Amino acid sequence: MKTTFGVIFGNRDFFPDHLVTEARKDIQDLFKELDIMPIMVAEEDTKLGSVETYQHAKICAELFKKHRDEIEGILVVLPNFGDEKGVADTIKLSGLRVPILVQAYPDDPGSLDVARRRDSFCGKISVCNNLRQYGYAFTLTGQHTSAPKSERFKTDLKKFNRVCKVVNGLRNARLGAIGARPTAFNTVRYSEKLLQAYGMSVSTIDLSEVFGAAGKLSDDDQRVKEKLLAIKAYAKHDTVPPPHLVRMAKLGIVISEWMTANDLVASALQCWTSIQQNYGVNACTLMSMMSDQLLPSACEVDITGVVSMYALQLASGFPGALVDWNNNYADDPDRCVLFHCGNWANSFVSDNEIKTAPILGTTVGEENTYGAMAGRASAGPLTFARVSTDDVNGLIHTYTGEGQLTDDPLDTFGHRAVAHVQNLQSLMKYICKNGFEHHVAMTIGNVADVLDEAFTTYMGWENYNHPA
Repeated sequence: MKTTFGVIFGNRDFFPDHLVTEARKDIQDLFKELDIMPIMVAEEDTKLGSVETYQHAKICAELFKKHRDEIEGILVVLPNFGDEKGVADTIKLSGLRVPILVQAYPDDPGSLDVARRRDSFCGKISVCNNLRQYGYAFTLTGQHTSAPKSERFKTDLKKFNRVCKVVNGLRNARLGAIGARPTAFNTVRYSEKLLQAYGMSVSTIDLSEVFGAAGKLSDDDQRVKEKLLAIKAYAKHDTVPPPHLVRMAKLGIVISEWMTANDLVASALQCWTSIQQNYGVNACTLMSMMSDQLLPSACEVDITGVVSMYALQLASGFPGALVDWNNNYADDPDRCVLFHCGNWANSFVSDNEIKTAPILGTTVGEENTYGAMAGRASAGPLTFARVSTDDVNGLIHTYTGEGQLTDDPLDTFGHRAVAHVQNLQSLMKYICKNGFEHHVAMTIGNVADVLDEAFTTYMGWENYNHPA
């Protein structure tokens, strides 16, 4: 889906106006290249389509209001010093609450005459001062001044695009909690009220309702047949008895239809032990399939875990997965084993196979754990993140970081990976000292800087971004 940004061109009456015209063309060319839709004032509606006065601000704000459901972020362009009040007034009058990126053109030291002088270097400071006075959070470019056609600014804009996806996605996220938290897992307790304070709401359903609805579905129901085909096509299933696949299909239908009816973007399941004891399967395959469809699903009713998965997905464009920081890796202090039964999407595991859960099977009977998955995560760049509600202090705190999934030997079952993280021991100390959960979310690629900006600047969370 194409991104839409509102664009404000700042201007000052005693600076050369033709710089605004040049900037409009630069931005239009850049947005076309990056497949971004601009919402900006027409050249005939204000002075060259810029915002210089309060009247200009009103015109631009009205345009933004008409497109408020489309605009995901605001780009402030300063081809010259700009009018700092005009920029801030436009945003205030528009009523928009979206991320803001402030760009300023660089001057050419050989063109500081009246015809080409910009002073955007100084004007950006004034614009940012006013935005702060008005109470608006904003994002800065990597360097103070940066030309739109430069690769440096393209990188800034692409990152900002992802920041917008994360912030807007989290502020409107509707999450599903399916079943009760396993009583042994105090670690995944969370505050619904703190999440709601940041725009995230949680809908709940009891497993008895899910099992009851699944039990009413007949084997020849067309929805069951279609779901069964989807499961078989998703992963190798040679060792799974057909009745267990049918049970999984029925369970998947009920969960999917409940999520659709409630407009939910993510879920967290009571994946053990009630589901094995009372329904006779593991839900891992269904959770993996949902995550692969960009509907992340977390284990053990870990709602803040699935918030972490969703944030990573929004930042990277790839599915997130929930993992345990599970084992040391021999004597290497910067390597560890990541593990789960597991809910990891096919995007992570090229050889996904539907199996049983051997450890869980020792208590509930291995025949009741078909639906667990097995496979080794492919090597590549890794970003990890964790969102956690600190109920005692009434805040949300987070950590982010990057590393590598490696090809190091690993002989075990389930979903598994070896991760290399620089200064891992320091990270583990931070996690333990600050009371974070044993679960962490991961995705493919390097997007820790995107999450750090989204979490700290716009969500207002305390984030520890582990140095790579």
